[in-house]
Amino acid sequence: MSSGKSRSETGSPQAPAANLWRHTLARIPTLFGRLVYLSSLFSQNGLYEHPALAQMFGDEQANETLRRSHARVFQDWLCLNLEQQKADLHEYLAGLPGNPPAALTNWLHLAPYLNLAPATAEEVERQLYMSDLEILLELLKRERGGVSQDQEA
Repeated sequence: MSSGKSRSETGSPQAPAANLWRHTLARIPTLFGRLVYLSSLFSQNGLYEHPALAQMFGDEQANETLRRSHARVFQDWLCLNLEQQKADLHEYLAGLPGNPPAALTNWLHLAPYLNLAPATAEEVERQLYMSDLEILLELLKRERGGVSQDQEA
């Protein structure tokens, strides 16, 4: 007799790692912050690396858990409407060290958001992400009165 839950929900070897990881990510208050964090765990060798998670569950399971999390967070971000994305991005930028106007100016010039999409993202998803970010950054810039005069020179 079935309990009504699939093996992927309860019996999957990834379940303990995924549950632990969801609790870890929940400590990051914004979706965009989670996206930044997860993308920072993707190494140049094409794998996700998190030593503590790997120590508990092994490299392969840690990589798979992080890969799935990155894809899920990216999808969750894309599912937000622009107003929700703007609020989330504003909260993320406000939480960065320094002052928010300087963080916004740095983001406009350095574009650190360019490499936050997971490797598994489809091209259309990447294009949507980029167009949303460009709109959001322009809106935030206008709210702040544009780029400071010394940045325009």
